[in-house]
Amino acid sequence: MSKIKNIIIFVSIAVALVLIYIFFIKPSDDTPAALISSGGTPTTSSGVVAADANSKVARDFLDSLLNIKNIKLNDTIFSDNAFISLHDSSITLTPDGTEGRVNPFAALGNDAVSTPSIPTVPPACTLPKVLDTTTNTCVNPSH
Repeated sequence: MSKIKNIIIFVSIAVALVLIYIFFIKPSDDTPAALISSGGTPTTSSGVVAADANSKVARDFLDSLLNIKNIKLNDTIFSDNAFISLHDSSITLTPDGTEGRVNPFAALGNDAVSTPSIPTVPPACTLPKVLDTTTNTCVNPSH
């Protein structure tokens, strides 16, 4: 009795897998066939020349590409008073030196106590002053 039960279970699983393949996995017959290369003019399996479709796509792309040349931009916005009155309000951010752990992958408690050295940016000097590299300040040049 258990052999018959096992055979019925396996047959029903096989039937279910076949049905799943037929309805969900197997490609349908009404989909257009892929292009087949025969060494000459590319044709589909139904004998229709595929070059017509490719040339139409190429023509449409070329037309779109040539239309880009005809685009004209109006640059009067740059002479508008509202544009001229805009100013740069960017903020220079400087790190304070406490941005996290020196080695974020080190085990907890094994961090170095010293903070990493932050490179200092030398000041920008205006003429006639020059930068004194020993003091890192702007000084008047000595003749």
